[in-house]
Amino acid sequence: MELDEVGEFAARVHRGQVDKAGRPYVEHLSAVAAGVRARGGSDAQVAAAWLHDSVEDGAVTEEWLRKAELPAETKEIVLAVTKRAGEDPAEYAARILATPGALLVKEADLAHNSDPGRLAVLDAGTRERLELKYARMRELLGIG
Repeated sequence: MELDEVGEFAARVHRGQVDKAGRPYVEHLSAVAAGVRARGGSDAQVAAAWLHDSVEDGAVTEEWLRKAELPAETKEIVLAVTKRAGEDPAEYAARILATPGALLVKEADLAHNSDPGRLAVLDAGTRERLELKYARMRELLGIG
């Protein structure tokens, strides 16, 4: 699958999904992909950025991902950044750190999730909870 096809596919499988602020979810995926590119990420990492929430959100299955015509690096990154139910944040961070290329994708994801403009539209309790969650993950990953 070519990179532009990955973006189109991600938009299609996430169609109808919205983020916590009610915005189309594809906006988040696009921002993370752009963030990976701006940080010097490879095409495989940009593709992973487009798909980074696809398994976690149920847009595709892990089986689909494993069989997809994508670089092995892309698949490994997507699986590394996919949170598992009940998983300890430290274990999640360790998997990201152990997977080549995954840290850059997660860094771009956290940057967009932590964007003050996105957080400002949330209620105070949700905003504070997410700010703490994202700060803790940045700490575990060793990113500023």
